[in-house]
Amino acid sequence: MPTALANGITIAYETSGDPSGPPVLLVMGLGMQLISWPEEFVAGLEERGCHVIRYDNRDSGLSTKFDGAGVPNLPLSYLKNIVGWPLRPAYTLDDMADDACGLLDHLDVPQAHVIGVSMGGMIGQVFAARHARRTLSLTSIMSSSGRRGLPGPTRAARKSLLTAAPAGGTREQLVAHMVETFRVIGSPDFPMPEPELRARIGRTLDRSVCPAGVARQLVAIAANGDRSHLLKQIRKPTLVIHGASDPLVPVACGIDTASQIAGAALHIIDGMGHDLPPQLIGRLLALIEPHVQGKMARHSQAA
Repeated sequence: MPTALANGITIAYETSGDPSGPPVLLVMGLGMQLISWPEEFVAGLEERGCHVIRYDNRDSGLSTKFDGAGVPNLPLSYLKNIVGWPLRPAYTLDDMADDACGLLDHLDVPQAHVIGVSMGGMIGQVFAARHARRTLSLTSIMSSSGRRGLPGPTRAARKSLLTAAPAGGTREQLVAHMVETFRVIGSPDFPMPEPELRARIGRTLDRSVCPAGVARQLVAIAANGDRSHLLKQIRKPTLVIHGASDPLVPVACGIDTASQIAGAALHIIDGMGHDLPPQLIGRLLALIEPHVQGKMARHSQAA
């Protein structure tokens, strides 16, 4: 696995597809790794002539871990965020956006189409606002502006997200814990077959496990707060995709995100939750292809 020294840390990454094609930077979500992108999705971008760049965010996968910062107290951080008290994250989403920029520097890629999922969508939003010259377009999937007043996760989704994996658990116990999490937050109309879900989770666990990193990323998200002022600065073509049945980041968050970015196109997918199920890969690629090819009409619609 190649690595890059970028923004003062080591970032594990992978490139594929046509090096002369449109560069597409994929930014994954909370605690996820570059291998968390469905292979069918990556292959679809490659078949469409794209130069695909995937990487592990800091504190996940094979990239630098911030273990020296300790493990944050998530319940206390959650309460502080609710009442508006300041948080002290180990790093910020700005730092994570700068990581992505540093990786593009390492790869000598002057500009890229940025596609981010969940936390990755937030990082993509910050990137598009702070590194406009490096941004060809932005695709924000199942993400949020962070604006106060937006609905939060359902009780079940919040509980699932904040419930720690069993301490000292076996591999099978960890897989079972994560399967339950994905069942709670996943797409109700497009359930992933359990053998495939277990296989995907197993591959990520075999590659890297860093629960403390997930906690530090969560605090970074909370500390970032309202990005509305940044979204209003984005002038690049923007596509917002959101599931109508997302229990973790409700669809109102996607609608709000699109409303904050001038000319953004909004696509709401019925029955989609907070995942990228195989049944929707073709539909997602159909939405994204004209976007990265510069042929997207600027309008909002349900998909």
